[in-house]
Amino acid sequence: MKPGRVLVAVATYNEIDNLPIFVERLSETLPDVDLLVIDDGSPDGTGDWCEQEGKVNPRIHCLHRRGKPGLGSAIIAAMQYAVEHDYDVMVNLDADLSHPPEMIPDLLDAWHESDPAVTVAIGSRYIKGGGIKGWPLKRHLMSRCINLYTRWLLWLPMADCSGSFRAYPVKLLRRVDFDSFLSQGYSFFEEILDHLKREGAQFVEVPFTFVERQHGASKVNLQKAMVAVWTIFRLGLQVWRPF
Repeated sequence: MKPGRVLVAVATYNEIDNLPIFVERLSETLPDVDLLVIDDGSPDGTGDWCEQEGKVNPRIHCLHRRGKPGLGSAIIAAMQYAVEHDYDVMVNLDADLSHPPEMIPDLLDAWHESDPAVTVAIGSRYIKGGGIKGWPLKRHLMSRCINLYTRWLLWLPMADCSGSFRAYPVKLLRRVDFDSFLSQGYSFFEEILDHLKREGAQFVEVPFTFVERQHGASKVNLQKAMVAVWTIFRLGLQVWRPF
């Protein structure tokens, strides 16, 4: 059951091998949702493909940005778009097929069965039934550590704080001051949970299996990971300061 108006948002950079497959699978799963692609000037033609596809499919919308201002800023742009266009829920996931579009109905069901006005549904790799395929040991350890670190510093209740596969109630996003965010990159996904928790959000986790991308290169590197760690630490100082 589709809960109101749904916007699916993906941020892209050089995803020409994945985005057409993603769009086909999304259309087969949820033909009545809208798709917003935020493309940061992909030199491989991802943005151009999206623009052409949008001319024949009115449910596909493209937001083109110059340079690479950061993944977090792309998702903020998507959230602001969802607010401005009066959607009921915004689903965010990756376009590289590591988050299966076929699992979106499970997120929407969990969102709809709770209190839709304040519930954030999180696709979780770290609860019973969830998992990860295709990662080396080093990346498993890094992800586990960043989640433990985040839960302790920000007092977040969920098992998976760092994933981007989520359904957000737009009514709750309207309360968020995006200008106050410290994050432009990967730490955005932890920071938005902190903001929403302070706005009274409830959280429900839905298990899914993350599958490492088959096409293209991962955007995660050590420098970006260290920036995320430092940003989360700064956020933690704000949380702990009253004590």
